[in-house]
Amino acid sequence: MNPEMPWPALHASHSGVWIATPEGESRGLSRGEAIRLAADTPVILLNAPLVGQRLGHPELSGLDLLELYAFLRPARFVVPTPRGLARAVDLSPPESDADVAPFLREAAASLLAMAEGEWPEKEGAWTALQSLGRLRWPWAPALTPRIRKPERHERWLFSRLPEWEEGATRPPPRPVVIPPDEVRDRLARLTGTGAEVRQGQRDYAAAATHAFSPRDRRDEPNMVLAEAGTGIGKTLGYLAPASLWAEQAGGAVWVSTFTKALQRQLGHEGERIFPYAGERRRRIVTRKGRENYLCLLNLEDALQGGFAGRAAILAQLVARWAAYSADGDMIGGDLPGWLPTLFRRNGSTALTDRRGECIYAGCPHYRKCFIERAARASADADIVIANHALVMVNAARGREMNSRPTRYVFDEGHHLFDAADAMFAAALTGQEAIELRRWIIGPESKARGRRRGLAARLSDVASYDEEGARAISQAVDSARHLPSDQWLQRLNEGEPFGPIESLLAAVRGLTYARAADAADAGYGLETELAEPDAALVEAAGPAGEALESLLRPLIALGRRLEAVLEEAPDWMDGPARARIEGAIASLQWRRDTVTAWLALIGRIGGPANEDFVDWLAVDRFEGREYDIGLHRHWLDPMQPFAQTVLKPAHGVMVTSATLRAGGDWDVAEARSGAAQLASPADHFAAPSPFDYATQSEVLIVTDVKRGDMAALANAYARLIVASGGGTLGLFTAIRRLRAVHARIADRLAREGLPLLAQHVDPIDTGTLVDIFRDDPRASLLGTDALRDGVDVPGDSLRLVVMEGVPWPKPTVLHAARRLAYGGKEYDDRIIRARLAQAFGRLIRRAGDKGTFVLLSAAMPSRLLGAFPEATPVERVTLDEALARVQLSSEARMRHEGGPVTATREP
Repeated sequence: MNPEMPWPALHASHSGVWIATPEGESRGLSRGEAIRLAADTPVILLNAPLVGQRLGHPELSGLDLLELYAFLRPARFVVPTPRGLARAVDLSPPESDADVAPFLREAAASLLAMAEGEWPEKEGAWTALQSLGRLRWPWAPALTPRIRKPERHERWLFSRLPEWEEGATRPPPRPVVIPPDEVRDRLARLTGTGAEVRQGQRDYAAAATHAFSPRDRRDEPNMVLAEAGTGIGKTLGYLAPASLWAEQAGGAVWVSTFTKALQRQLGHEGERIFPYAGERRRRIVTRKGRENYLCLLNLEDALQGGFAGRAAILAQLVARWAAYSADGDMIGGDLPGWLPTLFRRNGSTALTDRRGECIYAGCPHYRKCFIERAARASADADIVIANHALVMVNAARGREMNSRPTRYVFDEGHHLFDAADAMFAAALTGQEAIELRRWIIGPESKARGRRRGLAARLSDVASYDEEGARAISQAVDSARHLPSDQWLQRLNEGEPFGPIESLLAAVRGLTYARAADAADAGYGLETELAEPDAALVEAAGPAGEALESLLRPLIALGRRLEAVLEEAPDWMDGPARARIEGAIASLQWRRDTVTAWLALIGRIGGPANEDFVDWLAVDRFEGREYDIGLHRHWLDPMQPFAQTVLKPAHGVMVTSATLRAGGDWDVAEARSGAAQLASPADHFAAPSPFDYATQSEVLIVTDVKRGDMAALANAYARLIVASGGGTLGLFTAIRRLRAVHARIADRLAREGLPLLAQHVDPIDTGTLVDIFRDDPRASLLGTDALRDGVDVPGDSLRLVVMEGVPWPKPTVLHAARRLAYGGKEYDDRIIRARLAQAFGRLIRRAGDKGTFVLLSAAMPSRLLGAFPEATPVERVTLDEALARVQLSSEARMRHEGGPVTATREP
């Protein structure tokens, strides 16, 4: 036995369970034996939640190598698989599942040996280890003798983080005209010397230039709608004129995306514009919503006892990461996406500012705040990489008006409509109302935490201004009419407390009475807000009065805060002013919310507003109710989008590979907001340069019966085996995805083909894609997020299988829009767009080849326009599809020099 490695290692997959003992023995064992072993003995694991799921014991714990890696290598990327870990620690990867357990012991020894020496992230490790030892972190006893106490005091976290500095307000950008030849030269420099000249990309860059010309009239931006097929190179196509304009005009271009994957890609492309890292960090800044960034005050509270158990260990590991993070982004940044999932939702969301409780300059860490640093860096940047939601929030809520962008590029523009739909909607639900109550009142129990109500956050204002103090007191009193803890239980028991809970009880009763699928206990219910019953009408009056009584003091408090700013009392230094300005912005957001709720309540028993769609809903998941309320969406959300985002801008480009959704430019005009403007938008279209006739094919399988789960699972399994993995399986319903996964995972494991699944595996979606990309024999099942946000070029993705035609879900909102915007043709546009996006996952680079399989005999011919024009499309039986996929797999193996019969369809 190795005395320095006295622990066995355990590995479990769908094909079996193995253990490697300290004595050098390696063998298979049953799931029951594995669970008993792990319960009695500390064992080395890789991703304990995933191993626990494989064993049917979700609470399994042990010496997780991912936690050890996160401690030693904070802010460093690793694919959380044996193969990925082997690459990270410079070891040979295990060749089979049976070899994984011995490898885990070898990897543990390698990481522990590293801890004995010097490594780049050593500073702060000893200090953090003392806290982790007190928390009984399993790795602490092994690390303590290996990491010696430093001779000098360690700079740790808060002392390591740099402070941002205030700068002068940036002057408005100068009106400039960018010469076409300069755009061509810049594009040539970005693509690189000797690169193939792509005429489509050059034309695209020339068309994009119009968005950077000076506008001629107020509220009429220069707008460009550009549809560029996959492979055109649109990212560099718009970055060429954008970077030139920023350089010559002295302004910032905001490039907005929908997916985090494209944000990361844009960051990589930035290396072409600014090769030197220091200049690139200054000139290109990524911005996200506040809820994405680590809140240092929340972290401090967690480290000082606000968290307990496993959540406290997570806080310590996040602190290690924060000291080395580039930007403090916890969602899609350099925090490993798998780290929070190791702790099963224990605390990661509480480390961000998700409730709008920031005290701004009142925070002791304000000068080091990641959020504030990003905001200030973006004010001086040339290119700001943002997302659709953040752009709309900033525009609608009036934040950062001094640095408001004048030029936007909306990449993934086909998602603008959905992003605006979510942003400009209103929902008076129990969850939203209880959050507002907590924001105003603060903690109502003795539980430890840093949550503060209005009175605590504005104590200095309350002591200075009598009217402000009165408004705060009135707001707190009125907020007690809002739902409180256990509100759902009270509604289920028929005992609502207060006017808002009584309204929600009436909503629940009417929804169950009228919803068409009320008997289905699995998913949410909804019904149109029309012809309300007496109970709902009766509950609306008191609920409206309660919200009116809340809105009045919020308005009064906002006015008093503005007055205090104007009076500038002696105690108001720079930080206090910034804090009050932040409070004013937060108050405006809450006032707007309550005003929207009042409009919704006014609709009960009143006339309908043709601009909106209103409905009642009971939200459920797997039979459990989790929210109830009234909802309002714009019939056309591009109306508020155009008013708040487009009209104030000087130039806007909206671009995507599927901007027209297989239709004409009228579709793009409507779904981008261009139709709301007085001046027409420029149009540009360039087809993909890929040879779809030889690189791809679409097979529509006609003999898999709809609703036959066994047949659906069998089709997926046989297709994945025929392809030898490399399959992206797309579903329109989580329930069917889980059912198929349960039927085929073990079967594929016996073929040596790993299967990953969104909504099944306890791994975040980004990490699932990373694992899928890293292993050409792996396959991945998922839903909408994978249909739109996956970029996996090369051999790792060579087959896309869709369970059926992605028909729109027949919701109240969809029915209203279908009626208003063309009926069947409106449905067809949505379906074509979804099919186009799904097919677009297949061919990402010039050398890619693959097959798209649709398991639906009900695929109408009119929807085939979703696929690129030259793509071969055939209706075939499943056996014929299997033969085609098998042939393609054998051709690939032959090309790579591998055994042609490596995988055979059973």
